[in-house]
Amino acid sequence: MYIDESGDLGDSEGSSKFMVISALLVKDPAKLDRIIKNMRRNKFKKQLKKAIEITANNSSKNLIKHMLFELNKLNNSKVFHVILEKKKLNSDFLKANKHNQYNFIAGKLAKHIILEGVDVEVRIDKSKGKQLLQDDFNKYFEKNLRDKSSIYKIKIFHSYSHSWSGLQFADILAWSAFQKVCHNNSEFTDIINNQEAYYIW
Repeated sequence: MYIDESGDLGDSEGSSKFMVISALLVKDPAKLDRIIKNMRRNKFKKQLKKAIEITANNSSKNLIKHMLFELNKLNNSKVFHVILEKKKLNSDFLKANKHNQYNFIAGKLAKHIILEGVDVEVRIDKSKGKQLLQDDFNKYFEKNLRDKSSIYKIKIFHSYSHSWSGLQFADILAWSAFQKVCHNNSEFTDIINNQEAYYIW
């Protein structure tokens, strides 16, 4: 499972109205590696020549759509989005602490992912620098992931996205969902076949 977000948790005048956290669930991560390797060697060789990693904010529409179409070809992949409209967040406790707020949204995401009889490796884009914050997230996310699932082992890693193709796909997916909720642009999410989206009210 690969997790990334789009939007921000700020409450300043220029901050986003929504926060999206997306998860990509796949059985064979090596297939994601092959997609990006082929992109770098062939169709998008020139565009990606100097790019350390693929991010939606620095990519063309054609490249983003290509990744989404390629993802559709993979068997047993699934996408989950959880969307928070920040003005509807009423908890002063969560508003005062961005880390708790992020954990809360990610926990809602975990509750919607139901897995049966599997081991799970979770990789999240490394944004929490302190080990204490990482451990706090891991504990909360695992608790919520196990809530409706019968999972054997869970390993959670906070990783740099340039090293993991799955995290680059998660960035594209979260950005795509953000375009839909924030800009009423569904041209990217309409491509994705196997996805579920949930709003936090």
